[in-house]
Amino acid sequence: MASSSSPTSINEALTDDELRSILGKLEDDKDKEIFGLVCKRWLILQSTERRKLAARAGPHMLQKMAARFSRLLELDLSQSVSRSFYPGVTDSDLAVIADGFKSLRLLNLHNCKGITDRGVTSIGQGLPALQSLDVSYCRKLTDKGLTAVAEGCPNLKSLHLAGCRFITDEILKSLSTYCANLEELGLQGCSNITDSGLEDLVAGCRRIQFLDINKCSNVGDSGISSVSKACSASLRTLKLLDCYKVGDESIFSLARHCVNLETLIIGGCRDISDESMKSLANSCGRSLRNLRMDWCLNVSDSSLGCILSECRKLEALDIGCCEVITDAAFEGFGMGDENGMKLKVLKVSNCPKITVSGISLVLGKCRSLEYLDVRSCPFVTKLGCDEAGLKFPDSCKVNFNGSLNEPDVLV
Repeated sequence: MASSSSPTSINEALTDDELRSILGKLEDDKDKEIFGLVCKRWLILQSTERRKLAARAGPHMLQKMAARFSRLLELDLSQSVSRSFYPGVTDSDLAVIADGFKSLRLLNLHNCKGITDRGVTSIGQGLPALQSLDVSYCRKLTDKGLTAVAEGCPNLKSLHLAGCRFITDEILKSLSTYCANLEELGLQGCSNITDSGLEDLVAGCRRIQFLDINKCSNVGDSGISSVSKACSASLRTLKLLDCYKVGDESIFSLARHCVNLETLIIGGCRDISDESMKSLANSCGRSLRNLRMDWCLNVSDSSLGCILSECRKLEALDIGCCEVITDAAFEGFGMGDENGMKLKVLKVSNCPKITVSGISLVLGKCRSLEYLDVRSCPFVTKLGCDEAGLKFPDSCKVNFNGSLNEPDVLV
């Protein structure tokens, strides 16, 4: 005889842990939001299990968010360039964040121009588990506030300070002292950083994988050599755009010590010559994937040919404004490699000696090419390519006149 009792509801049958297990199996964020719409109980569970959040909110709303998302790990309050007129979060907001989001591991404050040392100090004092902080273009910050972060966040692995023009070598000393696990450091445009600061940094931070010192005009060979020696086992990405004091000594040091280097940006380093670049190609040929060397005026066919023959994993190359480069550099391109090169991005803008013949050599070996920049190459025009019968890969965008957006792989 059938039971006369009423059926059990799912809320009565499942425990909180079982519901969390169901939520954990949902991979799509939209599905997780729908889960929270079932009822109040499910909403509370969905909120407490949320790990990432991007928002714009003042102190009152942040307090509510902290109560609801109690186990949040990543908080993105960054400002887009289009909203640059708006200051973003304030020092009082940061005090709320430091008090309410104790589990936070990642905090993105990119372009929040209103914050000062007072607000960042509260982050250092209140979020000891923080591992990643981006305060790029928060232009009011100085060594004082960021030192508080270094002292209070010993697990810090990633710190981005691009455009923080007031910081000096002092913050690098603090990072060296308190943040031995630092792996990623962005210092683009921090022109007060010097060789001495980099030497202090790597005395304690020897696990750096990513270092961006683009446009740090006071950095030279001694600082880069110190980094290459101390971080030889870890360094993967080094950006030195417009560091005009960097020369062959830095490149030779990288070749000797950093055989796992994957990305190197040396655009505007005009004292770098063929000999050091050949050494780099021979040492890092198995690892190098992205190389930007535009405006390296002393680089010629000799070293470029070596790079193209040795660096078989190269995916992006910029030799713009290297005026002495000719088609001859591409003659040994991919020689002996039946499968062709992996190159996806090639920029040869303002190379007046490169012709359609050189581009034809490239196309013969680069079947995966996705972007080709030939702006201001007088002997490479769309008409000339068509008349020569050049066949570009279907997915390849060719920038003849500057009408196409450039990929950001080499910035």
